[in-house]
Amino acid sequence: MKFLKVSLMVVGGICIGLLSVNALQDPPTEANFEKKRANGYNVYALQVPENLDFAEEPVPLKNPDIYERMDRELLVNTYWQSNAFLLIKRAHKYFPIIEPILKKNGIPDDFKYLAVIESGLQNVVSPAGASGFWQIMKATGQENGLEINSNVDERYHLEKATQLACDYLKNAKDNLGTWTAAAAAYNAGNTGISRRLRDQDVTSYYDLLLGEETGRYVFRIVALKEILKNTETYGFNYREKDLYNYIPTKKIMVDYEIDDLAAFAKSNGINYKILKIHNPWLRENKLNNKSRKVYYIEIPEKGYYN
Repeated sequence: MKFLKVSLMVVGGICIGLLSVNALQDPPTEANFEKKRANGYNVYALQVPENLDFAEEPVPLKNPDIYERMDRELLVNTYWQSNAFLLIKRAHKYFPIIEPILKKNGIPDDFKYLAVIESGLQNVVSPAGASGFWQIMKATGQENGLEINSNVDERYHLEKATQLACDYLKNAKDNLGTWTAAAAAYNAGNTGISRRLRDQDVTSYYDLLLGEETGRYVFRIVALKEILKNTETYGFNYREKDLYNYIPTKKIMVDYEIDDLAAFAKSNGINYKILKIHNPWLRENKLNNKSRKVYYIEIPEKGYYN
């Protein structure tokens, strides 16, 4: 059995311990492992579940490469505790909006976790310019009917962006044959995944050699699904009141220009900040609408911000 060997030397009056080359130790026994864990905070290995799936398509965990990649994502996302906790809180707020849209379109519920890894359920902008919860590029949004300009950007309209994602994913599933491949295509494109499957003469995402981002993509989705569905198993403890909640709103139909959104907000009993929180697709302090297009502006119910 190897043991820890320490030599001491004095440098500048400071005693320094030097580890020998034989400083490696055998792994702890099962009993010692459990004893250490019971004695307080310790970082310990996670047990990868025997069965994991994405959209009811099994992850082939008996393949050692797949097992290691899955283990990596579970470790990274479990031990980045602050981020995982924020995702848990935001999921409670936003999943009730996303889930019925996925269901209506026949998209597996697991795809809500794709939005989690894309944006952390925030209206962020990527270095490439992809925006919103679903990280939609400007050209893609415009080609699929979203209004995107300096005044209105519907990539930030959660319901409309989720519908666009559903349309894209259905098309990808039809082209590629599996939901797993469709998820990968959301990152690398239909053509990109199709070409790689053909060039490498395989039929499964899990058999592809891919770049770092796309190679980790589905594993990250599955890891977040596992953690967010089994929070206590992964050490996250909270009360219902610790979670975020979506504020109920009423929708006001607008088919006219609004020169001053701050004044509009005030006339509806809220301030400009609250108006923008609930309508992030309004990108300026006014609404240009010479064409008299119909928009629906959400106003929170009374009593939540007062």
